Amino acid sequence: MTYAIYHIPGKKIGVTNNVKYRVEEQQGYNEGEYEILDMSDDIDYVSYKEIELQKEYGYRVDEQLYKQLKCNQMNINVTEQTTTFPCPINKLKGQLMDNLNMSWETEHGSCVITNESIKWIMKNVVTSKYNTERCYVYNKAFARYFDNNDAHETRTGGIMSDRKVSQFDLIRLWANDRGLYDGGDPKTQALKLVEEVGETCRAILKEDAKQIIDGIGDCVVVLVNLAELTGTPIEKCIDAAYNEIKNRTGKMSNGTFKKD
Repeated sequence: MTYAIYHIPGKKIGVTNNVKYRVEEQQGYNEGEYEILDMSDDIDYVSYKEIELQKEYGYRVDEQLYKQLKCNQMNINVTEQTTTFPCPINKLKGQLMDNLNMSWETEHGSCVITNESIKWIMKNVVTSKYNTERCYVYNKAFARYFDNNDAHETRTGGIMSDRKVSQFDLIRLWANDRGLYDGGDPKTQALKLVEEVGETCRAILKEDAKQIIDGIGDCVVVLVNLAELTGTPIEKCIDAAYNEIKNRTGKMSNGTFKKD
């Protein structure tokens, strides 16, 4: 599970494993009104780092460490055949989003709630015939879904892995939280890239240093999302390009490197 330490300037510093739901939906802040200070899979690290940052920024310091807080996980019922959720279907997605990365064992294998597995649950969930306020999925089918799909990895390029979180990861997390990978189109992202490149070129012609930085940054963001939407992480694209040029020879001509 990956935890984010978020900062709402002038208000607070907190920890969550679901930034969009916790900060935007629950607390009502919009994009640009908060920032991510740090991310880690280590709950001990983020628990102590949160307190350290609260002191550093002069905010009220939490009495309890984040790791000591009672987890508000759903009280699911797991039997040999089914996993039952304690809510009707029309309220299930919100409950699942609030419990991202919650996992449990079944007779057929391990299951976990991720952005991707939620889609499967919502497609296959059934209302209980005994209680319309409860719903369930079949464990064998759900476990088979995990066998056949890389559902433990979200479409954020592996943000939940144990490696150091990169700027590319943060861009993907930002885009994933806003549904860009669910509803995005690589063709429109390609057009967006052309637009950003044009703005960068105008900034260079005007020798506007600030706009040059903004333009190049925007191009990188669009490229990261374009790569993700086409099914190839940006890191793989960069590796392929570098392997192509690393042994290339040539010379400079009129301000441009020309290969032999």
